[in-house]
Amino acid sequence: MTRVLIPWSDLDVPAGLPAEVYDGRGDFPASLGDVEFYVLPYDTYPKPFELLGRLPSLRAVQSLSAGVDKVRPLLPAGVQLCNGQGLHDLSVAEHALALIHASQRDLPRWIRQQAAGVWSREHTRSLADSRVLLIGYGGIGQAISRQLLAAEALVTPVASSARPGVHAISELASLLPSADIVVLILPDTASTRGLLGAAELARLPDDALVVNVGRGSAVVTDALVAETSSGRLRAALDVMDPEPLPSDHPLWTIPSVILTPHIAGGSASFYPRAKRLVEEQLRRFDAGEPLLHLVKGS
Repeated sequence: MTRVLIPWSDLDVPAGLPAEVYDGRGDFPASLGDVEFYVLPYDTYPKPFELLGRLPSLRAVQSLSAGVDKVRPLLPAGVQLCNGQGLHDLSVAEHALALIHASQRDLPRWIRQQAAGVWSREHTRSLADSRVLLIGYGGIGQAISRQLLAAEALVTPVASSARPGVHAISELASLLPSADIVVLILPDTASTRGLLGAAELARLPDDALVVNVGRGSAVVTDALVAETSSGRLRAALDVMDPEPLPSDHPLWTIPSVILTPHIAGGSASFYPRAKRLVEEQLRRFDAGEPLLHLVKGS
């Protein structure tokens, strides 16, 4: 009998489709030989991924992340993979804008002053009229762009290849010198790893801000430490390399760096959107209809 493995107990599962709940914590469920559809729990990597090679009847996997670079190498041959396209767009965009505003308006400084009871005023940078280089222009990148444009920033989108209104990543060297802010929203692939290294960071103007809400591997960490510790560049990072960041890593204590622990996609808007997607996918799977958001090559 076909079974599905799902992360939450309150999902509306089609009648007659047996489902078992596994939230990514604790022991694996017993007797998984008939599981054909597996919805990966969100944000509990790596334990749930171990099941991918233990489900002999598996036909389809639903990831709740937009990026599936960690899933694809573990996927058995012939198994369909669906990603969480659209689930995190606004959440990540909100967080990216929060990081930018926090850095541009010097919020950590004012928070420290509040804790010390100090009243000291100074004008700050602004996002409005800033030149933003947005590297990565999929669904999340486009959601970030909309919010940047609403803030009256000047946005230059960059993608793997050029199209109308979007520059190619091969043009990066010529685009970096005019950027006040660089925002990266990239997957972890061979072509994106180390995209911003020492040479690329050196092309940025003094006081430029590097924001990363994609994957930490896109930026060479040692090069970023050198540029930010000197005070020449600033950074606001939700992702970094390595993760988790060791407690003695220099990034923690550089005054011009703001860090958050890879939480951009995990806001309150995620669960209701994810629930709707999973319920629709379960309906389609039960009815034998094509699944949504199939990843090419799976």
